[in-house]
Amino acid sequence: MIPTTTVPGAATRTRRSGLNRPGFVTYGLLGAFLAGSVFPLWWSFLIGSHDSTVLARTPFPLLPGGNFLRNAATVIDQVPFWRATLNSIIVSTTVSLSVVLFATLAGFAFAKLRFLGRGPLLVFVVATMAVPTQLGVVPLFIVMARLGWTGELTAVIVPAMVTAFGVFWMTQYLRGTLPDELIEAARVDGASMIRTFWHVALPAARPAAAMLGLFTFVATWTNFFWPFIVLNAKNPTLTVALQQLQAAYFIDYSMVLAGATLATIPLLVLFVVAGRQLVSGIMQGAVKG
Repeated sequence: MIPTTTVPGAATRTRRSGLNRPGFVTYGLLGAFLAGSVFPLWWSFLIGSHDSTVLARTPFPLLPGGNFLRNAATVIDQVPFWRATLNSIIVSTTVSLSVVLFATLAGFAFAKLRFLGRGPLLVFVVATMAVPTQLGVVPLFIVMARLGWTGELTAVIVPAMVTAFGVFWMTQYLRGTLPDELIEAARVDGASMIRTFWHVALPAARPAAAMLGLFTFVATWTNFFWPFIVLNAKNPTLTVALQQLQAAYFIDYSMVLAGATLATIPLLVLFVVAGRQLVSGIMQGAVKG
């Protein structure tokens, strides 16, 4: 007989690896969640690939038609599509960068600095999230009008340069992941508070800042309410420009949803390009924490 050797702990590792494998229920839930997430985009593309006559048929065709490119070309011709896309890129990028910077600064102050009224001030900042946006539209529009910013992208960028959610998000993250010893060591070495923030706090906050920037970019890109009020038809963002496709008495849903599909493509490209780096940054931050 040939003697067999058993590696110590091999059976235990095998059992543990078997326990960690996702089962049918997990894959089923993930598949259902993925299908529910993709369905609105698929439905928009499906309707956008037909014309208005097909939409009235019963039953509705479940396969895409051949009119999507024609509908997309019509959308680009009827609205200032490229100017609106450029405006949306400028607004979303600027707002995302400013929210990440100012929210990380405020979060660092609330999490690691000691000053009078820190707790009540943080509670006040968080409490502002309970105030509906609609309540501040009238005074905000009056301020923008007096500054002469109505119709300009500045009126959309400046009010959104920092958010209460961003401050709360970065405060909680830095409070749990940034050790006080690192800050004290930087201060002992002679670093100023700004330099400590730039070289110690900001690298530690990179995973949370990446998530905050992504969420802010998506929210700003899809924002319609305030840009629709303060901008005009000559200088719109993409969501405001697509609103011009709706006529007074008739709405061509194939045209509208073709435009909505076009507006979603840059977000999909962003997720494809930045998704891998974003996940790796989150995992790196989790391991370091």
